[in-house]
Amino acid sequence: MEDDTPHVQVKFRTKQQQYAVPDTPFSVPVEVNREKLSELVNGILQESTESSGHVGHIQFDFLIDQEFLHDSLKKHLEDKDLTSEVVLDIEYVERQAAPRPEESLEHDDWVSAVQGAGQFILSGSYDNTARLWSSSGQALMTIPGHSAPVKCVAWIHHDESQPVSTFVTGSHDQTALVWQWNRDTNEVDCCLSCSGHSASVDCVVVNSTGDLMCTGSWDRTLKLWSTAYTADGENSGDTDRPNKKKRREGSSIQQRVPVLTLGGKSDGMDTDSTPAGHTEAVSAVQWLNTETVVTASWDHTLRLWDLQQAKETALLQGTKAFLDVSFSPLSQTLVTASADRHVRLYDPRSSEGAVVKCSFTSHTGWVVGVSWSPTREHLFLSGSYDTVLKLWDTRSPKAPLYDMNRHEDRILAVDWTVPQLMLSAGVDNRVNVFNYSPATSATH
Repeated sequence: MEDDTPHVQVKFRTKQQQYAVPDTPFSVPVEVNREKLSELVNGILQESTESSGHVGHIQFDFLIDQEFLHDSLKKHLEDKDLTSEVVLDIEYVERQAAPRPEESLEHDDWVSAVQGAGQFILSGSYDNTARLWSSSGQALMTIPGHSAPVKCVAWIHHDESQPVSTFVTGSHDQTALVWQWNRDTNEVDCCLSCSGHSASVDCVVVNSTGDLMCTGSWDRTLKLWSTAYTADGENSGDTDRPNKKKRREGSSIQQRVPVLTLGGKSDGMDTDSTPAGHTEAVSAVQWLNTETVVTASWDHTLRLWDLQQAKETALLQGTKAFLDVSFSPLSQTLVTASADRHVRLYDPRSSEGAVVKCSFTSHTGWVVGVSWSPTREHLFLSGSYDTVLKLWDTRSPKAPLYDMNRHEDRILAVDWTVPQLMLSAGVDNRVNVFNYSPATSATH
């Protein structure tokens, strides 16, 4: 019986040469979707590799004009106002494996901050403590030091070959504390107390060399601090017993003042009629390079700051409060989390800075956390008050790759600092750990 179904010519290509097929056009029904296309490519691969012992069925995703195909080819042709006379150039890539849920780490109250480093996880909570965990779920230490909820945490130095790591915690008590952790003895000491904010320290970020950090606060300011520490005039890496005892007695906890303070003027303008910084709380801060940081705020703006010149250099205007921002050194782009439930992609290098490059709409509550993959330029996480952690690919703006539903209440923070660890923290008092190993999606 003759098949009257309309067909379209397609040419397949891939950057994954182990899955390459002949560069010749194929005629396929316009009704096919990505699953049928995946079956077709697998069939071609099976035929061409029978003699070499090809085993298994590979799940593929398909890109047309750098955007993933989610519907049928017919729907794509209709959306782009194309006829079936065209030859579609289709790139295919191995489908991302689903993140695997692993540990769930429990605090005594809301968990508002989390960050991984190597085989370890640092978290901060409304129970006024920070906690250290192994990535396998072992509770290593509870750290009481703040007199109010811990709102942000960040690793400063962590080297698996060295016994001492340093990290910082920021709190509602208006301070940021720098800690030294001796992993061999599992002892921690507070070495720096950074005071200068007049309200909660809500975000902190450390530069790539670990010698400087920036904090943002409910007081609307951005502050720059030195993390350098020398105990009693000795080298900053010294952790011998005498100095440890002195720090416990409080004699060696150095009081630190900021190197630089930016913003905070309530009228939004300084005496030279130039932008004076945020007019509401600073919710997030990220380094873009050695001299530039970006801040996000409840005042609906993103602002870029030149720390060398101590001034604001650019302003990106939004429509609702920005609750988080993440910068990717791989793609040189920003993703933002907003109270209007959307994630947006910006290119800070663009002269059209206020123009959103792409929007990702799937969450049903405030988006409060975003985090780029450290190794894959297209992938990032988002977490929301709707309790869902989502994995996105920038080439798939219409739908996330995966939804991860493990929280029983609002998510407050997400992190993807360690390539194989996806982390989320929330109001259910938990840090959830997902393992991400995208080596293969083959089924056998």
